[in-house]
Amino acid sequence: MVSHDDHIAEIELFPVSVPYKHREVSSQVNRDGVSDVIVKITSENGVIGWGESCSGADILSIVETLNAMKPFVVGRSPWESELIRQQLWWDGLWQFRKGTAGFAYAGLDMAMWDICGKLADLPLFKLFGSKVRDNVNYFYYLSQGSNEDLARQCEDGIKHGFHVFYLKVGLDFDLEVEMIRTIREVIGPKGKIRLDANGSWTVVEAIKNFKALETFDIDFVEAPVMPDPLSGMKELRSLGLITVCANEGLWTTQDAYRHITERTSDVINFSPYWVGSLAQFQRLAFNAHFEGIQVCKHTHGELGIAAAASHHILLTLPNIVDGNQHTAYLMADDILEEPLPIAFRPDWGVPNKSGLGVAVDEAKVIKYAQSYQKDGQFLPYDMNCLKQDR
Repeated sequence: MVSHDDHIAEIELFPVSVPYKHREVSSQVNRDGVSDVIVKITSENGVIGWGESCSGADILSIVETLNAMKPFVVGRSPWESELIRQQLWWDGLWQFRKGTAGFAYAGLDMAMWDICGKLADLPLFKLFGSKVRDNVNYFYYLSQGSNEDLARQCEDGIKHGFHVFYLKVGLDFDLEVEMIRTIREVIGPKGKIRLDANGSWTVVEAIKNFKALETFDIDFVEAPVMPDPLSGMKELRSLGLITVCANEGLWTTQDAYRHITERTSDVINFSPYWVGSLAQFQRLAFNAHFEGIQVCKHTHGELGIAAAASHHILLTLPNIVDGNQHTAYLMADDILEEPLPIAFRPDWGVPNKSGLGVAVDEAKVIKYAQSYQKDGQFLPYDMNCLKQDR
């Protein structure tokens, strides 16, 4: 029998830094690993739930946000996560800092749902309406490099079964065209190529670049231009040159809903971090479905807890793409007892354990918390690589 009487007794926070195998580079990011805040919630009856809050630009700001949110959470039922989120946004005034609030509260929300799943002895997706699919497919995250290096990466991806290959662009288009040419040659005509410009092109540049890329059969281009004004994305979509994906500009529930209802793109790429909770992520994904728009799960760089939480929601959605985003394949390690399936291959099936369905290795949490204490956050930027023309 499901107990509704258990309440939250304690919230512990562990800022951690876990390295990548190699640097992540884009027109926006230069980063050597993932720094996030691991959230451990213990109920009065000793049930433990785990969550993961996204650090964004500054992990300490997320830690302090979580500390400020604790009075709204301790003593409450984990089944009240959506009510608590609503009260935080309005009574707690986090409506005025929605982006930071979403990054932080998403970790508390995951941990509360983990407890709920354990209380019900059910995997999380069953608490969200159950699954409509038995598998979710994830992408291979390519790193810019020489043609030889790109070919090697693609061959590695093919060897491990990946068919969706993702490349950051927006640094040097002429060089990137040659990289894309190499990717297409190696993966063949059936593999999918996705590009992410992180809003680095103007509308005029994007139109010119789209025309230059037509011969490569690009699956979609994510964030080709900045999201404001919305007319830029809408203009690109109306031309029908390449499928357009929105990512930048989905900073809040309201922003995501605006992009969906304004039909700025064919695909929206976001996650629970952007909108503050798993339920909000699912609701907006269904809004997109009703508008005929597909959903790709976004990653800011994530560890196994956040990946598992989003995976449960993806299993419930009718409109997801193949090649959803993750960084498990890129991580040198994780904070779980066992690696995620997508640390080795592109497909992840149905979890059968209760809650999030993953076991956190507390020794590793302590290890990487100590790494954070010693070396600090993996900053998302390199001061030597900052753009001057934003």
